[in-house]
Amino acid sequence: MILGSGWGGFKLLKDMDKNAYQIVAVSPRNHFLFTPLLASTSVGTLEFRCITEPVRGYTRDVEYHQAWCDSVDLENHKIDCTTNLSKVPATHISDPAGRSLSLESSNKFRLDYDHLIIAVGSYSNTFNIPGVKEHAFFLKEVADARKIRTRVLECFERAEMSRSDEEKNGLLHFAVVGGGPTGVEFSAELHDFIREDCSRLFPGLMNHVTLAVYDVAPTILANFDKSLADYCMTKFKRSGIDVRTGTVVEKVEDGMLVLKGGKQIPFGCLVWSTGLTENPMTASLEGKVMKSKSKRILTDSYLRVLDPEGKVIPNVYALGDCATIQDHELPQTAQVANQQAIWLRKALNKLAKQPEKSLTDVTGPFSFKNLGSMAYIGNWEAVVDMTKINDKAKESGRFAWVFWRSSYLTMSVSMRNKMLIPMYWLATWVFGRDVVSFQEYDRRKRLMNTERDG
Repeated sequence: MILGSGWGGFKLLKDMDKNAYQIVAVSPRNHFLFTPLLASTSVGTLEFRCITEPVRGYTRDVEYHQAWCDSVDLENHKIDCTTNLSKVPATHISDPAGRSLSLESSNKFRLDYDHLIIAVGSYSNTFNIPGVKEHAFFLKEVADARKIRTRVLECFERAEMSRSDEEKNGLLHFAVVGGGPTGVEFSAELHDFIREDCSRLFPGLMNHVTLAVYDVAPTILANFDKSLADYCMTKFKRSGIDVRTGTVVEKVEDGMLVLKGGKQIPFGCLVWSTGLTENPMTASLEGKVMKSKSKRILTDSYLRVLDPEGKVIPNVYALGDCATIQDHELPQTAQVANQQAIWLRKALNKLAKQPEKSLTDVTGPFSFKNLGSMAYIGNWEAVVDMTKINDKAKESGRFAWVFWRSSYLTMSVSMRNKMLIPMYWLATWVFGRDVVSFQEYDRRKRLMNTERDG
Protein backbone atom coordinates (compact mmCIF):
# COMPACT_ATOMS: atom_id res chain seq x y z
CA MET A 1 0.00 0.00 0.00
CA ILE A 2 1.60 3.26 -1.18
CA LEU A 3 0.13 6.55 0.05
CA GLY A 4 0.98 9.46 -2.23
CA SER A 5 2.06 10.00 -5.84
CA GLY A 6 4.88 12.48 -5.32
CA TRP A 7 8.61 11.98 -5.74
CA GLY A 8 8.68 9.05 -3.32
CA GLY A 9 5.32 7.37 -3.94
CA PHE A 10 5.39 7.62 -7.75
CA LYS A 11 8.92 6.25 -7.98
CA LEU A 12 7.93 3.25 -5.89
CA LEU A 13 4.67 2.39 -7.65
CA LYS A 14 6.46 2.69 -11.00
CA ASP A 15 9.52 0.56 -10.20
CA MET A 16 8.40 -1.99 -7.59
CA ASP A 17 8.51 -5.63 -8.64
CA LYS A 18 4.92 -6.30 -9.71
CA ASN A 19 5.53 -10.06 -9.78
CA ALA A 20 6.50 -10.06 -6.12
CA TYR A 21 3.98 -7.53 -4.77
CA GLN A 22 0.39 -6.53 -5.37
CA ILE A 23 0.74 -2.73 -5.54
CA VAL A 24 -2.12 -0.56 -4.30
CA ALA A 25 -1.77 3.23 -4.54
CA VAL A 26 -3.91 5.84 -2.79
CA SER A 27 -3.48 9.49 -3.73
CA PRO A 28 -5.85 12.47 -4.10
CA ARG A 29 -4.23 13.39 -7.42
CA ASN A 30 -3.96 10.93 -10.31
CA HIS A 31 -0.57 12.16 -11.49
CA PHE A 32 3.01 12.81 -10.53
CA LEU A 33 4.07 16.47 -10.53
CA PHE A 34 7.58 17.56 -11.51
CA THR A 35 7.69 20.30 -8.88
CA PRO A 36 11.04 21.97 -9.85
CA LEU A 37 9.39 23.40 -12.98
CA LEU A 38 6.05 24.31 -11.40
CA ALA A 39 6.99 28.00 -11.16
CA SER A 40 7.58 28.03 -14.93
CA THR A 41 4.02 26.90 -15.60
CA SER A 42 2.53 29.61 -13.38
CA VAL A 43 3.58 32.30 -15.90
CA GLY A 44 3.24 30.31 -19.13
CA THR A 45 6.93 29.53 -19.77
CA LEU A 46 5.86 25.87 -19.83
CA GLU A 47 2.47 24.23 -20.11
CA PHE A 48 1.06 22.09 -17.33
CA ARG A 49 1.11 18.82 -19.27
CA CYS A 50 4.92 19.13 -19.53
CA ILE A 51 5.42 18.54 -15.81
CA THR A 52 2.82 15.85 -15.05
CA GLU A 53 2.81 12.08 -15.44
CA PRO A 54 -0.40 10.03 -15.01
CA VAL A 55 -0.38 7.36 -12.32
CA ARG A 56 -2.21 4.94 -14.62
CA GLY A 57 0.01 5.69 -17.59
CA TYR A 58 2.85 3.31 -16.82
CA THR A 59 1.31 0.00 -15.86
CA ARG A 60 -2.05 -1.70 -15.38
CA ASP A 61 -0.58 -3.79 -12.57
CA VAL A 62 -1.22 -1.08 -9.98
CA GLU A 63 -4.58 -0.80 -8.23
CA TYR A 64 -5.14 2.93 -7.89
CA HIS A 65 -7.66 4.85 -5.76
CA GLN A 66 -8.06 8.60 -6.24
CA ALA A 67 -8.71 9.39 -2.61
CA TRP A 68 -7.44 10.93 0.59
CA CYS A 69 -6.15 8.67 3.34
CA ASP A 70 -7.87 9.97 6.48
CA SER A 71 -6.39 7.66 9.09
CA VAL A 72 -4.40 4.47 9.60
CA ASP A 73 -5.39 1.57 11.85
CA LEU A 74 -1.92 0.23 12.67
CA GLU A 75 -3.22 -2.63 14.82
CA ASN A 76 -5.58 -4.09 12.20
CA HIS A 77 -3.50 -3.12 9.12
CA LYS A 78 -6.23 -0.99 7.53
CA ILE A 79 -6.56 2.55 6.20
CA ASP A 80 -9.68 4.72 6.02
CA CYS A 81 -10.11 6.77 2.85
CA THR A 82 -12.35 9.42 1.30
CA THR A 83 -12.62 9.71 -2.46
CA ASN A 84 -11.39 12.90 -4.12
CA LEU A 85 -13.95 12.79 -6.91
CA SER A 86 -16.81 15.10 -7.81
CA LYS A 87 -20.25 13.84 -6.86
CA VAL A 88 -22.23 12.37 -9.71
CA PRO A 89 -25.99 11.94 -9.91
CA ALA A 90 -27.22 8.84 -8.14
CA THR A 91 -28.00 5.83 -10.33
CA HIS A 92 -31.68 4.89 -10.38
CA ILE A 93 -32.95 1.37 -11.03
CA SER A 94 -36.29 -0.35 -10.50
CA ASP A 95 -36.89 -3.25 -8.15
CA PRO A 96 -39.21 -6.17 -9.18
CA ALA A 97 -42.23 -4.21 -7.85
CA GLY A 98 -41.48 -1.33 -10.19
CA ARG A 99 -40.37 1.07 -7.46
CA SER A 100 -37.46 3.38 -8.19
CA LEU A 101 -34.34 2.77 -6.09
CA SER A 102 -31.41 5.16 -5.73
CA LEU A 103 -27.92 3.66 -5.65
CA GLU A 104 -25.19 6.09 -4.64
CA SER A 105 -21.77 4.75 -3.73
CA SER A 106 -20.29 6.02 -0.48
CA ASN A 107 -17.34 8.42 -0.53
CA LYS A 108 -15.81 6.56 2.41
CA PHE A 109 -14.09 3.19 2.17
CA ARG A 110 -11.51 1.03 3.96
CA LEU A 111 -8.53 -0.90 2.54
CA ASP A 112 -6.27 -3.63 3.95
CA TYR A 113 -2.49 -3.67 3.67
CA ASP A 114 0.44 -5.97 4.38
CA HIS A 115 3.18 -3.38 3.87
CA LEU A 116 2.37 0.32 4.22
CA ILE A 117 4.53 3.08 2.71
CA ILE A 118 3.62 6.63 3.79
CA ALA A 119 4.77 9.21 1.24
CA VAL A 120 2.03 11.83 1.51
CA GLY A 121 4.25 14.92 1.43
CA SER A 122 3.45 18.08 3.35
CA TYR A 123 1.47 21.33 3.27
CA SER A 124 2.66 24.93 3.06
CA ASN A 125 3.38 26.40 6.48
CA THR A 126 1.39 29.54 7.29
CA PHE A 127 2.71 29.77 10.88
CA ASN A 128 -0.91 30.46 11.88
CA ILE A 129 -0.65 34.02 10.53
CA PRO A 130 -4.20 35.36 10.17
CA GLY A 131 -5.51 35.72 6.63
CA VAL A 132 -2.82 33.75 4.79
CA LYS A 133 -5.06 30.82 3.87
CA GLU A 134 -7.84 33.13 2.73
CA HIS A 135 -5.89 35.74 0.73
CA ALA A 136 -2.57 34.21 -0.38
CA PHE A 137 -1.68 31.76 -3.15
CA PHE A 138 0.52 28.75 -2.60
CA LEU A 139 2.66 26.93 -5.15
CA LYS A 140 2.35 23.20 -4.49
CA GLU A 141 0.01 21.87 -7.18
CA VAL A 142 -0.94 22.48 -10.82
CA ALA A 143 -4.19 24.04 -9.61
CA ASP A 144 -2.14 26.59 -7.63
CA ALA A 145 -0.10 27.52 -10.70
CA ARG A 146 -3.27 27.98 -12.77
CA LYS A 147 -4.80 30.24 -10.11
CA ILE A 148 -1.64 32.35 -9.93
CA ARG A 149 -1.50 32.77 -13.71
CA THR A 150 -5.15 33.79 -13.76
CA ARG A 151 -4.68 36.23 -10.90
CA VAL A 152 -1.60 37.92 -12.42
CA LEU A 153 -3.39 38.48 -15.72
CA GLU A 154 -6.50 39.65 -13.90
CA CYS A 155 -4.42 42.26 -12.04
CA PHE A 156 -3.14 43.68 -15.33
CA GLU A 157 -6.61 43.70 -16.88
CA ARG A 158 -8.13 45.46 -13.86
CA ALA A 159 -5.29 47.98 -13.79
CA GLU A 160 -5.81 48.64 -17.49
CA MET A 161 -9.44 49.59 -16.76
CA SER A 162 -8.61 51.66 -13.69
CA ARG A 163 -8.16 55.43 -13.86
CA SER A 164 -6.62 55.77 -10.40
CA ASP A 165 -2.82 55.63 -10.14
CA GLU A 166 -3.11 54.53 -6.53
CA GLU A 167 -5.33 51.59 -7.50
CA LYS A 168 -2.99 50.66 -10.34
CA ASN A 169 0.00 50.68 -7.98
CA GLY A 170 -1.81 48.38 -5.56
CA LEU A 171 -3.05 45.96 -8.21
CA LEU A 172 0.38 45.72 -9.82
CA HIS A 173 2.36 45.12 -6.65
CA PHE A 174 3.26 41.44 -6.66
CA ALA A 175 4.43 40.13 -3.29
CA VAL A 176 6.29 36.89 -2.61
CA VAL A 177 6.70 35.87 1.03
CA GLY A 178 9.60 33.45 1.44
CA GLY A 179 13.13 33.69 0.08
CA GLY A 180 13.86 30.00 -0.39
CA PRO A 181 14.37 28.32 -3.79
CA THR A 182 10.62 28.21 -4.57
CA GLY A 183 10.06 31.88 -3.75
CA VAL A 184 13.19 32.96 -5.63
CA GLU A 185 12.39 30.93 -8.74
CA PHE A 186 8.81 32.13 -8.86
CA SER A 187 9.94 35.75 -8.46
CA ALA A 188 12.44 35.29 -11.30
CA GLU A 189 9.87 33.68 -13.58
CA LEU A 190 7.30 36.40 -12.82
CA HIS A 191 9.87 39.13 -13.47
CA ASP A 192 10.73 37.59 -16.84
CA PHE A 193 7.03 37.35 -17.71
CA ILE A 194 6.42 41.00 -16.83
CA ARG A 195 9.57 42.26 -18.58
CA GLU A 196 9.28 40.19 -21.76
CA ASP A 197 5.52 39.75 -22.28
CA CYS A 198 3.42 42.10 -20.16
CA SER A 199 5.55 45.06 -21.23
CA ARG A 200 4.48 44.31 -24.80
CA LEU A 201 0.81 43.75 -23.96
CA PHE A 202 0.40 46.49 -21.33
CA PRO A 203 3.11 49.08 -22.11
CA GLY A 204 1.27 51.90 -20.32
CA LEU A 205 1.27 50.03 -16.99
CA MET A 206 4.97 49.26 -16.59
CA ASN A 207 5.63 52.33 -14.42
CA HIS A 208 3.11 51.00 -11.89
CA VAL A 209 4.53 47.46 -11.58
CA THR A 210 6.54 46.46 -8.50
CA LEU A 211 7.74 43.04 -7.38
CA ALA A 212 9.02 42.37 -3.86
CA VAL A 213 10.33 39.37 -1.93
CA TYR A 214 9.71 39.40 1.83
CA ASP A 215 11.63 37.11 4.17
CA VAL A 216 12.19 37.02 7.91
CA ALA A 217 15.77 35.75 7.41
CA PRO A 218 18.69 38.17 6.86
CA THR A 219 19.23 36.87 3.32
CA ILE A 220 17.43 34.93 0.60
CA LEU A 221 18.59 31.42 -0.42
CA ALA A 222 19.89 30.95 3.12
CA ASN A 223 20.76 27.27 2.48
CA PHE A 224 23.02 28.13 -0.46
CA ASP A 225 26.67 29.13 -0.35
CA LYS A 226 26.92 32.74 0.86
CA SER A 227 28.57 33.96 -2.34
CA LEU A 228 25.69 32.55 -4.42
CA ALA A 229 23.06 34.06 -2.10
CA ASP A 230 24.81 37.43 -2.38
CA TYR A 231 24.97 37.09 -6.16
CA CYS A 232 21.22 36.45 -6.27
CA MET A 233 20.53 39.44 -4.00
CA THR A 234 22.60 41.69 -6.25
CA LYS A 235 20.98 40.28 -9.39
CA PHE A 236 17.48 40.86 -8.02
CA LYS A 237 18.19 44.44 -6.99
CA ARG A 238 19.65 45.25 -10.40
CA SER A 239 16.57 43.73 -12.05
CA GLY A 240 14.27 45.90 -9.97
CA ILE A 241 13.06 43.15 -7.63
CA ASP A 242 12.81 44.60 -4.14
CA VAL A 243 14.30 42.20 -1.59
CA ARG A 244 13.03 42.97 1.92
CA THR A 245 14.83 40.67 4.34
CA GLY A 246 14.32 40.73 8.09
CA THR A 247 10.63 41.41 7.48
CA VAL A 248 7.95 39.85 9.67
CA VAL A 249 4.41 39.50 8.32
CA GLU A 250 1.83 40.04 11.06
CA LYS A 251 -1.35 39.31 9.09
CA VAL A 252 -2.80 39.31 5.60
CA GLU A 253 -6.02 41.07 4.65
CA ASP A 254 -7.85 41.20 1.34
CA GLY A 255 -5.38 43.02 -0.91
CA MET A 256 -3.27 44.20 2.04
CA LEU A 257 -0.07 42.85 3.59
CA VAL A 258 0.34 43.97 7.22
CA LEU A 259 3.91 43.91 8.54
CA LYS A 260 5.09 43.88 12.12
CA GLY A 261 4.88 47.43 13.38
CA GLY A 262 1.66 48.11 11.52
CA LYS A 263 2.97 49.04 8.08
CA GLN A 264 0.39 48.19 5.40
CA ILE A 265 1.34 47.28 1.84
CA PRO A 266 -1.39 46.87 -0.81
CA PHE A 267 -0.89 44.03 -3.27
CA GLY A 268 -2.57 42.52 -6.28
CA CYS A 269 -1.19 39.02 -5.92
CA LEU A 270 0.52 37.41 -2.92
CA VAL A 271 2.38 34.08 -3.23
CA TRP A 272 3.25 32.38 0.07
CA SER A 273 6.34 30.17 0.16
CA THR A 274 7.73 30.02 3.69
CA GLY A 275 8.34 26.34 4.35
CA LEU A 276 6.41 23.17 5.01
CA THR A 277 4.31 21.62 7.75
CA GLU A 278 2.38 18.39 8.36
CA ASN A 279 -0.80 17.57 6.47
CA PRO A 280 -4.05 16.20 7.98
CA MET A 281 -3.08 12.58 7.30
CA THR A 282 0.18 12.74 9.27
CA ALA A 283 -1.58 14.83 11.91
CA SER A 284 -4.04 11.94 12.39
CA LEU A 285 -1.11 9.76 13.46
CA GLU A 286 -0.50 11.87 16.57
CA GLY A 287 -0.03 9.52 19.52
CA LYS A 288 0.34 6.50 17.22
CA VAL A 289 3.85 7.18 15.93
CA MET A 290 6.89 9.10 17.12
CA LYS A 291 7.29 12.59 15.62
CA SER A 292 10.03 15.18 15.43
CA LYS A 293 9.76 18.74 16.75
CA SER A 294 8.75 19.81 13.23
CA LYS A 295 5.86 17.28 13.30
CA ARG A 296 7.50 14.89 10.81
CA ILE A 297 7.12 11.13 11.25
CA LEU A 298 10.27 9.65 12.78
CA THR A 299 11.82 6.51 11.29
CA ASP A 300 14.94 4.49 11.94
CA SER A 301 17.79 4.40 9.42
CA TYR A 302 15.87 1.72 7.47
CA LEU A 303 12.90 4.08 6.96
CA ARG A 304 10.75 2.01 9.34
CA VAL A 305 8.23 4.06 11.31
CA LEU A 306 8.73 4.22 15.09
CA ASP A 307 5.96 4.03 17.66
CA PRO A 308 5.72 6.56 20.55
CA GLU A 309 8.11 4.40 22.59
CA GLY A 310 10.71 4.37 19.83
CA LYS A 311 10.10 0.78 18.71
CA VAL A 312 9.84 -0.24 15.05
CA ILE A 313 6.30 -0.73 13.74
CA PRO A 314 6.46 -3.85 11.53
CA ASN A 315 6.01 -3.36 7.76
CA VAL A 316 5.27 0.39 7.99
CA TYR A 317 7.64 2.80 6.23
CA ALA A 318 7.68 6.56 5.69
CA LEU A 319 9.70 8.75 3.34
CA GLY A 320 9.78 12.16 1.71
CA ASP A 321 8.74 15.49 3.20
CA CYS A 322 6.41 13.92 5.76
CA ALA A 323 9.17 11.92 7.49
CA THR A 324 12.73 12.13 8.73
CA ILE A 325 15.26 9.80 10.35
CA GLN A 326 15.60 9.86 14.13
CA ASP A 327 18.61 11.97 15.22
CA HIS A 328 19.33 12.83 11.59
CA GLU A 329 17.08 15.60 10.23
CA LEU A 330 16.75 15.33 6.45
CA PRO A 331 15.95 18.30 4.18
CA GLN A 332 12.48 18.39 2.66
CA THR A 333 13.56 18.22 -0.97
CA ALA A 334 12.73 16.15 -4.03
CA GLN A 335 16.16 14.52 -4.13
CA VAL A 336 15.73 13.13 -0.61
CA ALA A 337 12.39 11.51 -1.48
CA ASN A 338 13.78 10.19 -4.77
CA GLN A 339 16.82 8.60 -3.14
CA GLN A 340 14.69 7.09 -0.36
CA ALA A 341 12.28 5.60 -2.90
CA ILE A 342 15.12 4.03 -4.89
CA TRP A 343 16.66 2.57 -1.71
CA LEU A 344 13.36 1.21 -0.36
CA ARG A 345 12.37 -0.27 -3.73
CA LYS A 346 15.64 -2.21 -3.93
CA ALA A 347 15.34 -3.32 -0.31
CA LEU A 348 11.75 -4.57 -0.59
CA ASN A 349 12.43 -6.31 -3.90
CA LYS A 350 15.34 -8.16 -2.25
CA LEU A 351 13.18 -9.00 0.74
CA ALA A 352 10.52 -10.53 -1.53
CA LYS A 353 13.13 -12.97 -2.88
CA GLN A 354 14.31 -13.87 0.63
CA PRO A 355 11.15 -13.78 2.78
CA GLU A 356 12.80 -15.74 5.59
CA LYS A 357 15.16 -12.82 6.26
CA SER A 358 14.52 -9.40 7.76
CA LEU A 359 15.06 -6.04 6.10
CA THR A 360 18.30 -5.45 8.00
CA ASP A 361 19.66 -8.76 6.66
CA VAL A 362 19.24 -7.91 2.97
CA THR A 363 20.42 -4.29 2.92
CA GLY A 364 22.39 -1.66 4.78
CA PRO A 365 20.83 1.49 6.27
CA PHE A 366 19.71 4.38 4.07
CA SER A 367 22.26 7.15 3.56
CA PHE A 368 21.38 10.45 1.92
CA LYS A 369 23.89 11.88 -0.55
CA ASN A 370 23.38 15.60 -1.02
CA LEU A 371 23.95 16.31 -4.72
CA GLY A 372 23.55 20.07 -4.34
CA SER A 373 20.91 22.70 -5.03
CA MET A 374 19.92 24.86 -7.98
CA ALA A 375 17.72 27.90 -8.45
CA TYR A 376 16.74 30.02 -11.44
CA ILE A 377 17.23 33.75 -10.78
CA GLY A 378 15.91 35.28 -14.00
CA ASN A 379 17.12 36.59 -17.37
CA TRP A 380 18.69 33.27 -18.37
CA GLU A 381 20.80 33.05 -15.21
CA ALA A 382 20.85 30.58 -12.33
CA VAL A 383 22.87 29.58 -9.28
CA VAL A 384 24.17 26.04 -8.71
CA ASP A 385 25.53 25.01 -5.31
CA MET A 386 27.29 21.63 -5.18
CA THR A 387 29.68 22.49 -2.35
CA LYS A 388 28.43 19.42 -0.44
CA ILE A 389 30.38 17.40 -3.01
CA ASN A 390 33.29 19.76 -3.57
CA ASP A 391 34.07 23.08 -1.87
CA LYS A 392 34.68 24.72 -5.24
CA ALA A 393 31.64 23.24 -6.99
CA LYS A 394 29.50 26.36 -7.31
CA GLU A 395 28.49 28.38 -10.32
CA SER A 396 26.33 31.37 -11.17
CA GLY A 397 25.24 33.11 -14.35
CA ARG A 398 24.54 31.79 -17.85
CA PHE A 399 26.58 28.58 -17.54
CA ALA A 400 24.68 27.72 -14.36
CA TRP A 401 21.43 28.36 -16.25
CA VAL A 402 22.44 25.86 -18.96
CA PHE A 403 23.28 23.33 -16.25
CA TRP A 404 19.96 24.04 -14.47
CA ARG A 405 17.87 23.49 -17.60
CA SER A 406 19.75 20.43 -18.79
CA SER A 407 19.58 18.84 -15.32
CA TYR A 408 15.82 19.27 -15.00
CA LEU A 409 15.30 18.05 -18.54
CA THR A 410 17.32 14.91 -17.76
CA MET A 411 15.38 14.35 -14.53
CA SER A 412 11.99 14.35 -16.30
CA VAL A 413 10.51 10.90 -15.81
CA SER A 414 9.19 10.20 -19.33
CA MET A 415 10.36 10.48 -22.92
CA ARG A 416 7.16 12.37 -23.73
CA ASN A 417 8.07 15.18 -21.35
CA LYS A 418 11.71 15.14 -22.43
CA MET A 419 10.35 16.07 -25.86
CA LEU A 420 7.62 18.49 -24.73
CA ILE A 421 9.73 20.60 -22.36
CA PRO A 422 12.35 21.79 -24.90
CA MET A 423 9.61 22.24 -27.49
CA TYR A 424 7.73 24.67 -25.20
CA TRP A 425 10.96 26.39 -24.18
CA LEU A 426 11.63 27.05 -27.85
CA ALA A 427 8.03 28.17 -28.50
CA THR A 428 8.23 30.61 -25.57
CA TRP A 429 11.50 32.05 -26.86
CA VAL A 430 10.08 32.52 -30.37
CA PHE A 431 6.43 33.47 -29.74
CA GLY A 432 6.35 34.59 -26.11
CA ARG A 433 4.51 33.12 -23.13
CA ASP A 434 0.91 31.98 -23.10
CA VAL A 435 -1.38 34.68 -21.66
CA VAL A 436 -4.62 32.72 -21.74
CA SER A 437 -6.55 33.16 -18.51
CA PHE A 438 -8.17 30.13 -16.91
CA GLN A 439 -10.70 32.22 -15.01
CA GLU A 440 -13.88 30.26 -14.42
CA TYR A 441 -16.77 31.44 -16.56
CA ASP A 442 -20.19 30.06 -15.69
CA ARG A 443 -22.64 31.01 -18.45
CA ARG A 444 -25.62 29.59 -16.57
CA LYS A 445 -24.85 31.63 -13.46
CA ARG A 446 -24.52 34.76 -15.59
CA LEU A 447 -27.92 34.13 -17.18
CA MET A 448 -29.55 33.47 -13.80
CA ASN A 449 -28.14 36.71 -12.36
CA THR A 450 -29.33 38.64 -15.43
CA GLU A 451 -32.85 37.21 -15.13
CA ARG A 452 -32.94 37.98 -11.41
CA ASP A 453 -31.72 41.56 -11.82
CA GLY A 454 -34.01 42.13 -14.80
